Amino acid sequence: CSRVPVAEAKACVFGITAGNDVSERDWQSGDLQWFRAKASDTFGPVGPAIAWGVDPDDVLVETRVNGEVRQHERTSDLIFYSAEIVSYVSQYITLEPGDLIYTGTPQTTKALSPGDVVEVEVEHVGVLKNTVRRR
Repeated sequence: CSRVPVAEAKACVFGITAGNDVSERDWQSGDLQWFRAKASDTFGPVGPAIAWGVDPDDVLVETRVNGEVRQHERTSDLIFYSAEIVSYVSQYITLEPGDLIYTGTPQTTKALSPGDVVEVEVEHVGVLKNTVRRR
């Protein structure tokens, strides 16, 4: 999937899954690059399954922290549709089978603390559940 036009981009998508795009905000604001804040070990868990045959542009995403709902929106509320995202990314890198694209979420996030339990539930996929730990 390289330099794919928007009209053909959905054909490059195998399926959808849940992902927890963990970010360390102190590092993010203090570092020149966001690499450490976005890509440290354990910062990008995915799962629990891959769903295919699902319209990625109309899926309910709910995030809970310690049982409290923090996000509850549909992917139809994202700024860009999935085909636009895939097309854009493919202009700069070749997407290979197994590559993942985190699309972001329709709402804002809040800081996490050690011990917090984060659940990311994606309609048709299931619940990705992680406990925040300090390394």
